[in-house]
Amino acid sequence: MAYEEIIRKQISDSISAKQRLLDDKEMIRRISKAAEICINAYREGHKVMLAGNGGSAADAQHLAGELVNKFYFDRPGLSCIALSTDTSILTAIGNDYGFDRIFARQVEANGNAGDVFIGISTSGNSANIVEALKTCKEKGVHTIGLTGSRKCRMDDLCDIIIKVESEETPRIQECQTLIGHIICNLIEKQLFDAEK
Repeated sequence: MAYEEIIRKQISDSISAKQRLLDDKEMIRRISKAAEICINAYREGHKVMLAGNGGSAADAQHLAGELVNKFYFDRPGLSCIALSTDTSILTAIGNDYGFDRIFARQVEANGNAGDVFIGISTSGNSANIVEALKTCKEKGVHTIGLTGSRKCRMDDLCDIIIKVESEETPRIQECQTLIGHIICNLIEKQLFDAEK
């Protein structure tokens, strides 16, 4: 297959995944509800925590940066923590309690009732995300899951689960970035400038 054909197919597949998301009224409703949960938490003085593995860890860090710094316009920073960024914490917990506990332990330490945890996992079965979600339930932390379309372990652990209809990890990740950007946009507009 020629390079140009591969490129066109990748772009076309990405557009198709986003079109399915656009056409899915239930997922649109869930994205709106996820943003609303975050907005209400911020209005009540709480914070958002995000976590993921690999590319999803990068997405968590990316979205935390958008909330702490800014998205579309200058405004006060919002309290948000990417739980996958502190290597000393990650390696200490991994060494003492195991890799499956690296996010749950941080939720135990930093999560409070009324906060929000966003778990990102293309498979929906990442053990460390599942354990963090269980800890969130114990602490009264609101939970939002971003996953692919398969039935997964996260299904029954999230207050809101947003599934991307695709079997391809890159397409799922591309849509999850879009979903994260939409949530950041809605948070920023509602909290700081409803006219934009």
